[in-house]
Amino acid sequence: MARIFDTPLYAFQHHADQDADAPARHGIVIVGAGPVGLSLAIDLGQNGVPVVVLDDNDKVADGSRAICFSQRTLEIADRLGCGHALRERGLEWSTGKVFVDDREVFRFGLQPETAGKYPAFLNVQQYRLEEILLQRLRELQQDGAPIDLRGQNKVSAIGQHENHSILEIDTPEGSYNLQADWLVACDGARSSVRRMLGLAFSGTSFSDNFLIADVKMAAEYPSERLFWFDPAFNRGRAALLHRQPDDLWRIDLQLGPEEDPDEVTQPENLNTRLKGMLGENAVFEVEWASVHKFQCRRLEAFMRGHIIFAGDAAHQVSPFGARGANSGIQDADNLGWKLKLVTEGKAPAKLLESYQFERMLAADENISHSWLSTQFVSPKTKAVRRLRDAVLDLSEEADFARQLVNSGRLSTPCTYDGSPLNSADTLVDMAQIRPGAALADIALKDGYLLEQTGNRFVLLAIDAELPDSFSDEGIDVDLISLRSRDDTTGVIARELKGEQASVVFLIRPDQHIAARRVQFDEKMFRSALRRATAREIA
Repeated sequence: MARIFDTPLYAFQHHADQDADAPARHGIVIVGAGPVGLSLAIDLGQNGVPVVVLDDNDKVADGSRAICFSQRTLEIADRLGCGHALRERGLEWSTGKVFVDDREVFRFGLQPETAGKYPAFLNVQQYRLEEILLQRLRELQQDGAPIDLRGQNKVSAIGQHENHSILEIDTPEGSYNLQADWLVACDGARSSVRRMLGLAFSGTSFSDNFLIADVKMAAEYPSERLFWFDPAFNRGRAALLHRQPDDLWRIDLQLGPEEDPDEVTQPENLNTRLKGMLGENAVFEVEWASVHKFQCRRLEAFMRGHIIFAGDAAHQVSPFGARGANSGIQDADNLGWKLKLVTEGKAPAKLLESYQFERMLAADENISHSWLSTQFVSPKTKAVRRLRDAVLDLSEEADFARQLVNSGRLSTPCTYDGSPLNSADTLVDMAQIRPGAALADIALKDGYLLEQTGNRFVLLAIDAELPDSFSDEGIDVDLISLRSRDDTTGVIARELKGEQASVVFLIRPDQHIAARRVQFDEKMFRSALRRATAREIA
């Protein structure tokens, strides 16, 4: 039976651009149809912004790859119109356990960041995510959205000019050229765009590797994150087990620096190693296997002229904490609305410089967490290993030691402190909802808050008055008013208002907070809107 990642889902089709006498000009071209590229294309397309997506493949990812998606990523998927499908397809989990050998030394229970629509984490294979995103893209195309997805279109050369790029594209029918006002490289860790521009990562590439395998089997392990230090089946190293949908299990086994990845993934060697973990009589089928190197690095800059990098093409982290794909999708979430305003002429091109500031800040945060996790999982000196082992031994009994166990701090959204789009803030309480932070989702009488904010600018008032309408130079702002007295649970006051009698937020299209005040002030919020769109930056 054919597997989904063996089946073409966006096969090559001849395009009129191939017959043009001169290269066709497009406003936005995305290279890469993985989770990041598809998310960005959907975000733009459902807002009426024309976009071309080029990929040298015509299928979803080979193997599950990324499997663990955070609440924030699920909220973004919901705004893209596919959150419900993703939740139906995925597997929720909320418990993690840490073992030393066969002793459980620590467990944790995950709660969502907020009491919103989506759980803290959902496990689903990357190829299922891509399948869902492709289905959503096709729905939008049928409704007339200007998304042009071109399979087996490989970018083979790039010429940079002051305000655009020229691409040479190879297809089964030969090569053709096109021009792009803005080129977004979402083509993964081995980015061909990055390579053709001669750009290199800075940071750390460790000697450690992880064997990653998708194993199909009927097993009774619970839907939990299970992490082992020094288990009998991988002595002196670490292991991780995650349940996925469809009786599929993700197994990660740390390898020694001396082990050859090609030898490890040979079927006979792989089966021997997996039986050592699962039992000699275990019945399973290996669906996919790969070796992943520990990396904590990024590009020095995420923009080079009119070329923008996102996802693994821009930054890479070690496989701890579900930070890779989640961060990449949040790159797309940050970039989409900014490209929209710039291409529509409603904001200057310098708005895109805030993408670089904000997402480099997020990348550095992720790299820092990933580096610390890597140091804990794989100590590089005897002294550090002794300290790590002492923490693990103490964690079985001591609360303070449990806080030091680091098998991967799980992904959370970055707060864009210091962003040029933030307005000055005078409120000192409720720091978690300060400018730059992602707006917390909460349950309302008629749904959820983030369902109402959507993908546009919003003035959100809590126990405060708003005008009948608000806009500035073609940018319309939606208005949402909530009253604490209508909420019997107190969540509105607790999550959004704090100790203030009232509060008004300016929310960006990516649902991050741009400004807040205790009351609506037209002059102040007009200035905040201009600042949030880079039309008024000191």
